[in-house]
Amino acid sequence: MKILIINKFLHPNGGSETYIFEIGKQLQRMGHEVQYFGMEHEGRIVSNNVESYTSDMNFHAGGLSKLTYPFKILYSKEARQALRPVLEDFRPDVVHLNNINFQLTPSVIDEVKSFDKNIKIVYTAHDAQWVCPNHLMRIPSTGERCLRCIDGVYGNCTKHRCIHDSKLRSLLGQIEAQIYKKRHTYKQVDTIISPSQFLADVLSHNEDLKGRIVTLHNFVELPKAAISESSEVVNQSESDSTKRDYVLYFGRYDVEKGIRIILAAARNLPEVDFIFAGKGDFEKEIEELPNVQNVGFQDKEGITKLIRNARLSVFPSIWYENCPFSVIESIVNGTPVVGSNLGGVPELIDDGKTGLLFEAENVSELTDKIFKLWNDDDLVKKMHDNCILAAESGRFDTLDSYCVKLLEIYRE
Repeated sequence: MKILIINKFLHPNGGSETYIFEIGKQLQRMGHEVQYFGMEHEGRIVSNNVESYTSDMNFHAGGLSKLTYPFKILYSKEARQALRPVLEDFRPDVVHLNNINFQLTPSVIDEVKSFDKNIKIVYTAHDAQWVCPNHLMRIPSTGERCLRCIDGVYGNCTKHRCIHDSKLRSLLGQIEAQIYKKRHTYKQVDTIISPSQFLADVLSHNEDLKGRIVTLHNFVELPKAAISESSEVVNQSESDSTKRDYVLYFGRYDVEKGIRIILAAARNLPEVDFIFAGKGDFEKEIEELPNVQNVGFQDKEGITKLIRNARLSVFPSIWYENCPFSVIESIVNGTPVVGSNLGGVPELIDDGKTGLLFEAENVSELTDKIFKLWNDDDLVKKMHDNCILAAESGRFDTLDSYCVKLLEIYRE
C-alpha cells in the first residue's frame, strides 16, 4: 500500500510529530511505501521522491514575509501547488493527514480529492481544531473550559479572544472555521481517528464529521516485563519496580496542567514526599516546599525509572486532555494514577483499580485521595498488580498493534 503522510512539520517538533513519524517507520517495516509532505525546514528528517514542500512559516520570526501570513493561514494555494507533483509521482492509495491547519491549511484536502476522488483520506485529530478555532476548548485569558463553538457558533472565538488573547488572531481563527464549514471541506475526509471517546463526542457536533469518527487510543511502548515471556526479564522488572515512598508529578509546570492544584495538595500533606520532574514557570514555587524535590526535565530512561519506583503519580490537569501519554505510561509501568476527571482521562484510569479519579480543581478531594493511597499499602499493591495486568492484557496498544488497526481503517 502507498501511504502519503501530510503534516505541517517534517522535523521533530512535538508529540504530534513523534506520533506520525513512529507510525510511518512502522508501516515501512510492515512492507508499505510511505512518503511525506509538509513544510521545508533545515531540520527535516522525512521526504518525498520529488522533493516538493511548502516554504517554512514561522509565526515567531520577524520580516516582511509575515505580512502575508493572515492570507496563507486561511487557504494555502502554495500548499495545493506543491502537493500536486507529489501526488502525480507517488499516486498514493491513502493520504493520512495529521497536523495541517494554519501552515498547510485544509486546502490540501481539496487538492487530494481534485487529483483523485478515490484516494482515501484519513485524519488523526490530536485536538478539537475542527470544531474549536483555538483547538484547546479553553479561554486563555480566564482559564475557563469552554465548548461554546463546537456547534458552529465560531464568533465566540473572537468575542473571548481565544487565540493568544488577540482580537485579530481570534478573528482569523473564526474566519478559518467559517470558511471550511461553508465549503464542507471536512466532509471530504473519509475517516477521522480520535484518540479518545471524549474528543470523538466533541467532534461529532460538526455535521460534516458525524458518523465517520473512530476512537483509537494512542499507542505506548510497553515495559519488557509486559511483552516478554522470559522469567529472567520479569524477575528483573519486579526488582526494579519496588515502590518507594514518594508521589510523582511529571510534565510541564503550567497552569493548565494543574500545577497549582498539586502544589496546594502538597502543602496540605507535609508528611508526604513529592518528586516533580519537568520544567516550566512554577519552579520557584515548587522548590519553596520542603516536602517537594524538583529533579527537572528527565530523559526517557530517567523518567521511566521515576515512574516505576513511585508509589503513585498524579495527573491534575484542569483542561480537556485528549489521551495523555503520561497517564498511560504510569499504568503500564505499574504505577497507579490519581487523575482529574476531565476529557479522555477517565477512559484511561479504571477508577478504584488502576488509580483514582478526582473532580478537576478540587484540591480537597485530590488531597484526600493522595492521602488514601499514601497510607494504604495493600491498596497500592493491588492497584500496582492491576496496572501490570492491564499492560499485559493488551489494554493499551503497542505501535505494532496500533498500526494493524490503522491498516484496517485504511482498507475499509
